[in-house]
Formats: sequence, structure tokens, C-alpha cells
Amino acid sequence: MPIQKPAAYGVFPQDVVLHEVVRTLNQAGFANEEIFMMLSPTHPIATVVRDASFFNTERTASAATAGLIGWLSEFGAVLIPTIGFFIRSQMYLHALLLDEDASMGANSRSLVGLGFSAREADKLETQLRRMGVLIYVSASESARIDWATELLRRTGAREAAPLTIPVLLEEESAGVGAVA
Repeated sequence: MPIQKPAAYGVFPQDVVLHEVVRTLNQAGFANEEIFMMLSPTHPIATVVRDASFFNTERTASAATAGLIGWLSEFGAVLIPTIGFFIRSQMYLHALLLDEDASMGANSRSLVGLGFSAREADKLETQLRRMGVLIYVSASESARIDWATELLRRTGAREAAPLTIPVLLEEESAGVGAVA
């Protein structure tokens, strides 16, 4: 089932300084566990994660890689398609492990699990390949989402918007077409 909390998202270019975006969100009261990131496999961080090795003999490189992986694991979830993921939040775990529509790619299914429509998910997946980073912020209060959207814009999102949570019509939740 998709996440049922208010959320905002922003799509950023690859050269965005992620720790600056996160610091801004944290200073505004958003906890790391409320933040989800999806990085393009071509993003510089994706390259570091892909090339990480416990057998790296360069101490400095190993320490920097370990620090980066430790930082990524502090978030609600981080997904790097074709490379891997870090999931700390139970909410994101359930949302990202949806497997309802086999016709959609894995990345689009993950975005649908976050509450995007299939059309929005496909569009964002395409943008992610070009741009580099999607940051999604959930909150328990709708009022905070407008603030999160504004913060994402101020920190360089090329596209930022609140995510509207679809409300099921009564007949949809009751199972239209079901024989009584």
C-alpha cells in the first residue's frame, strides 16, 4: 500500500550539494527518517557506493566511503537503481517493496509506493535519469508539506511540489464490479 502521509518532492540536478539540502530540511524540523532519496545510477554518490569495497587498501578512501555509506543509512530510505538501497524507516520499507504491477519498471513501482500515480512515476523516472536526484519528504502534518516544498525549491530543485494523497472513492474501496 502506498504511503498515506502528506509529502513533498523535489527533482535536483546531479551537481546539487545534497548535504546542504538535507541540512536545510533538518534545520526546518524534518528528521532524516522522513527523507527519501533516489539517486540516478550516474550520480557521483552512486559511483562511490558501487565501487565501495571492504578490501580497499587506501585508508583515506575507505574511511570516506564508510562515512558516505553511514550518512546514507541515516535517512528513511535511499534508492540507487541497479546499485542498491538503504532503508531505515518501516514506512519506506513497505512502500518500496510494492510489487503490484509487473508492467512498470522497478523504479516506477517504488515511486508508486511513495504515492505517485503511475503516470507521475514514469515521468519522474525519466527526469531522474537526466537530472540526478529525487528527494521526497514525508510529514505527519499537511501544513509542513508546503514549507518542505518551498525549502526544496530554495535549495535548487528544478521541480518541487506537494504530493497529493489519492483518496479512494467508496466504490473503489468496496470493490467495484464485485458480485454481491
